[in-house]
Amino acid sequence: MKRFLAIYIGTAGALEKAKWNELDEEKRKAIEASGMKAWMEWGTANSAAIVDRGTPLGKTKRAASQGITDITNSMVGYVIVQAESHEAAARLFENHPHFAIFPGDSVEIMECLPLPGQ
Repeated sequence: MKRFLAIYIGTAGALEKAKWNELDEEKRKAIEASGMKAWMEWGTANSAAIVDRGTPLGKTKRAASQGITDITNSMVGYVIVQAESHEAAARLFENHPHFAIFPGDSVEIMECLPLPGQ
């Protein structure tokens, strides 16, 4: 089985489109509860494929030859899954609660390749 890193993407545009910040607190909390229930159900249904459940991601720092800086990106969480193919891994995320219930933008799935020479 191959391993894949799936990055949950969240953009300001997706928040605006969903009018997430305009929801009253009660409505938003109800959607959050529904979304978390669906997310846990997704995790249970796909538990055989999940290698690392991942976590939400916090603020980002970039380390480069010019030094360390604070940056902003669209990555909001990750999970590592295993599947027979890239296509099969991507199919695990069809209609995922991240974007089907929550105002997430998408999930980007990439294969974890072996180190050269290993």
